[in-house]
Amino acid sequence: MKKVWRGYLDTPLIVKITAALMLGVITGLLFGSQASLLEPFGDLLIRLLKFLIIPLVLFTLMVGVNQTEVGNLGRMGGKVFLYYIVSSAFAIIIGVTIAGVFQPGTGMTLGDSEAVDVPDNPGVSSVLLNIVPDNIVTAFTNMNLLGIIFTAFVFGIALSSLRSSENHAELGESVYNVIKGLNEATLTIMKVILQYVPIGIFAIVANTVGSQGLDTLLELGNMVAVLYIVLIAQVLLYVVFLLLAKLSPGRFFSQARTPMLTAFATQSSSGTLPLTLNAADNLGLSRSLYGFSLPLGATINMDGAAIRIAVSAVFAANIIGDPLSFTDMLQVVLIGTLASIGTAGVPGAGIIMIATVFAQLNLPMEAVGLLTAIDALVGMGCTALNVTGDLVGTSIIDKSEAKKPKTVTNG
Repeated sequence: MKKVWRGYLDTPLIVKITAALMLGVITGLLFGSQASLLEPFGDLLIRLLKFLIIPLVLFTLMVGVNQTEVGNLGRMGGKVFLYYIVSSAFAIIIGVTIAGVFQPGTGMTLGDSEAVDVPDNPGVSSVLLNIVPDNIVTAFTNMNLLGIIFTAFVFGIALSSLRSSENHAELGESVYNVIKGLNEATLTIMKVILQYVPIGIFAIVANTVGSQGLDTLLELGNMVAVLYIVLIAQVLLYVVFLLLAKLSPGRFFSQARTPMLTAFATQSSSGTLPLTLNAADNLGLSRSLYGFSLPLGATINMDGAAIRIAVSAVFAANIIGDPLSFTDMLQVVLIGTLASIGTAGVPGAGIIMIATVFAQLNLPMEAVGLLTAIDALVGMGCTALNVTGDLVGTSIIDKSEAKKPKTVTNG
């Protein structure tokens, strides 16, 4: 057993995850709904990853803030927001264009699909206000990533000021060393959890495939196929972005593939965040940048969800026999981009975004109910793309900051 365990530990993580994905698909197809017996093992992985989110975001960002100047943080933050808005707009444009070529949903009918209850769209203003938590404890217990980022950022700046002061420099340095130690301890815990990731992914994929089966895929296969074509096109666009920034796509994907595959299996950008942060660290990106941009991206940057909006809109329009006009497509781009930001961090955000666009274009809400049948199959690819987009943007912005001063004199 020791040799088997040692062999498992020595096998590259990406090989183990790939094998887990393949075995999960096979197990799900063979055992069907009985594969749900493996669900607790998948739930354990989600719990372990979520367990690390708060300490990773909090300590990484606090350490990062103390390794750069406040002015640099403001400049980098502006670039991050700009990238997220532009990339989401590009994703919707590509989605509408490719879906317009393949026309998913043509010839289908709604049948007995029922309308779904869609939560209210909180709006952009509500999301922006949510950045500042009215209760720090609540922000942590509710996993409010925007609130946690704000808390870490504020305390990080305060700590930096303390270290620079004449009267409290020694105290500030002591606190900073404690924060650095906690950050390293968190990273050590993550290395252990990484060994369980393949097991959890196997269980999640087997349960997902077993519950969805082939019937759903065959029934709505055209929609799923078109969506994945668009996702691949968006990845190719990322490659172009990387090349324009003079970054190596090969090196990037060698580190990004682990969080990408994990996001694909877990369907959770936030849950995959520990692995995404680890990939950024392995890529040598600035901690002060990725400690801010990746948690923020996991909340508001949803290129995969934007693509889902675009393809779903074309799909629903074709079902009712009224294809989208050019004006309708422009509305999808504009409303979809805003909706992807305005529903950040809200449970059921995907349904809210689609419903918001459908309501604006007078598309049938019954189609939303039909799309829920392939929610898991669609969500897997979209989540993987979300994580990829976050890392691409962070890598490009980090490269743009390479010639600017990053480290403060007291760091």
